[in-house]
Amino acid sequence: MKITPKYSLLLLFALPRLGRTAESHSPSPNSAYVDAEGQTHITRVVPLPPTISPEAQTILVKPAPSILSSQATVAEQRMKVDARQEKDASVCLRVYPAMISEATMAGVPVRIVTPPSIGPGKGDRVLLNIHGGGFRIDAGSLLESIPIANLTQTKVVSVLYRLSPEHAFPAAVEDVVAVYRELHKSYQPGNIGIYGTSAGAILAAETAVRIKQRGLPLPAALGIFSGWGDFSKAGDSLSLFSIQGLVGTLIPRSSAGLMPEYVGKTDPKDPVLSPIYADLRGMPPTLFLTGTRDMLLSGTVLLHQAFLRAGVDARLVVFEALPHAFWLDVNLPESRAADEMIAHFMDDHIGK
Repeated sequence: MKITPKYSLLLLFALPRLGRTAESHSPSPNSAYVDAEGQTHITRVVPLPPTISPEAQTILVKPAPSILSSQATVAEQRMKVDARQEKDASVCLRVYPAMISEATMAGVPVRIVTPPSIGPGKGDRVLLNIHGGGFRIDAGSLLESIPIANLTQTKVVSVLYRLSPEHAFPAAVEDVVAVYRELHKSYQPGNIGIYGTSAGAILAAETAVRIKQRGLPLPAALGIFSGWGDFSKAGDSLSLFSIQGLVGTLIPRSSAGLMPEYVGKTDPKDPVLSPIYADLRGMPPTLFLTGTRDMLLSGTVLLHQAFLRAGVDARLVVFEALPHAFWLDVNLPESRAADEMIAHFMDDHIGK
C-alpha cells in the first residue's frame, strides 16, 4: 500500500502557556492564541510526513484502535493485552527466533527469552528487561525481549513484577531489585544490562537509583525507552500527544496527581520514585529512545538532561514522527532500526 502526503490532520489543542494573551477569538487554520487563563489554543494542519517509511506512514493514517477501554475492568484489560501480546509475539518470533520459558527468581515470576545460539563469549552475560504497560498490565515482556535476545545473542530475563492498582510503589521496584540481586549471584554486574519501555523505562531508572542507594554494584548499561523521571509534574508532550500520537484520546489529568494508583502515598519527589531528584552521579552508560510524537517525549528528554548534568554517558535518540513505544511493532523498519541500536548499545557496554 502506497501512502501519499495528501493525508493530513487538523488539530486543536488547548495548552497551558505563559505569555501575552491574544484576542479572544477562535483560531483560524495554522494559527494560535493565548487566552486569559494562559492556555494556548493551537490549530495545525499536519501533513503526512514523507520522512518516515511507508509502513510507518500507514500506522499514522490508520492507527490501531486502543484495546484498553476505560469501561473495562483491570482483569479484562489484562486479558485483552495478554492475548494481543501472544499474537504479536508469534509474528515477532518469525523475524527474531528465540525460545521462551518461565521461571521464578527470588520469589518473583520471570520470563526467560533465549536466542537460538549464545554468541561467542556471551555465555556469561544477561539482560534484564522491565516491561511496559502503565504499571497495570504486561504489554511487553515478550515483545521487548524477543528481538533483543536474538540480536545480542544473549539471554534476556523479563521481570513479571507486581502490578497496580493492587500493588503501589515501591513493590515493582523491589521485585526488579530482587531479581537483579539473584542474577548477581551468577553474573558479574559488568555483564548485566537493564532496560525497559514506558513504565518499564521508568522502573529501569528507579531500579538503578535503588541499587545505588543500597550500595549494590550497578549494571554495565541502562536502556530507558520512552520514560520519565518526575512524578511531581507533567511534561509538555502529555498535553500534545496520546499513546497513538496525534490521534486518540489524551490521558486525562487527575487531581490526585500523575498515575496515583502507582504512586500511592509516596511523595512524588521521592528520589527513587522520581529519579530526576536523585543523585545520578556514577550511573552506567544509558541509552534513551523516544519519538517526536511520543506522549513521554518530554519526560524522556528531561530525564536524559538530568543524567547529562550528573556527568553520565547518556545518549538520546529521537525518531521522526513516531508515537509511544513504536518499536514494539516488528513490521516497521524504524522498529527494527531501534532494536539494532539497542542491541549494539548493549553489546558495546556489557562484558567490557
